[in-house]
Amino acid sequence: MATYRAIGATCEAIAQLLQQLWQRNPPDESHLQFAVYRTADFDQPMDVGISLFLYRVTVSNIQRTPPAKPGPQGYPRRSQLPLELHFLLIPWAKQSSLEQVILGWMLRTMEDYPILPSGLLNMAMPDVFDADETVEIVSGQLSNEEMFRIWNVLPSKYQISIPYTARILRIASETPLYENPPVQIRELVFDRLKEQ
Repeated sequence: MATYRAIGATCEAIAQLLQQLWQRNPPDESHLQFAVYRTADFDQPMDVGISLFLYRVTVSNIQRTPPAKPGPQGYPRRSQLPLELHFLLIPWAKQSSLEQVILGWMLRTMEDYPILPSGLLNMAMPDVFDADETVEIVSGQLSNEEMFRIWNVLPSKYQISIPYTARILRIASETPLYENPPVQIRELVFDRLKEQ
C-alpha cells in the first residue's frame, strides 16, 4: 500500500517516464520539457514539451474498501483508500506540425506503457509504493463540453489535450484500527467477598 504521497509520486512518475522515453529515441532534434502543472503554470506555459495537469481525484467505485495490511508492529490498520487520478496530457509547441508530432508520439507511448511499476513510481519520491504495487493508466472519458469547461477556468487559451485516468492508488492508513494494543497477558485476581 502506498503512503499519502502517492498522488504526487504518480504524477511525477508519468512525466519522468515520458521524458526518459523521449530522450532515448527522440523523433527529431527538439528538446522537450516535461512538467507537472498546477493552474498558475498556465499563465506562462512552456514553449515546447508535455505537461500533466491533474484536474480531479476520485475515490474508486471499483474497490471501495479493500482490506488493509497490518502495521509495522503487526497491529491491524484501517482500510485502504482506493483513488483514481484524472489528468490531462498537453503537448506544447510554437509550430502546429511539431505539436502534432509530440501529440502522436505521446499517445503511442502512453498506449505502449499502460502499467507503471513500483520502481518507476518510487523514482521521484522514494519509499511511497510497496515493491509489488503498480498503477494502471487508461484513456479518460471527457465530453467536449467537460473539456471546454476545464479550459474555460484555466488562465490560458484552449490547447489540444488528452484525458487519462491513473488507477488504482491504494493509500494506506497510518492509524491503527484499535486505539489500544491487543491484550497480551491475562491476569485474574481472586478475593473473598466481605459479609455485611
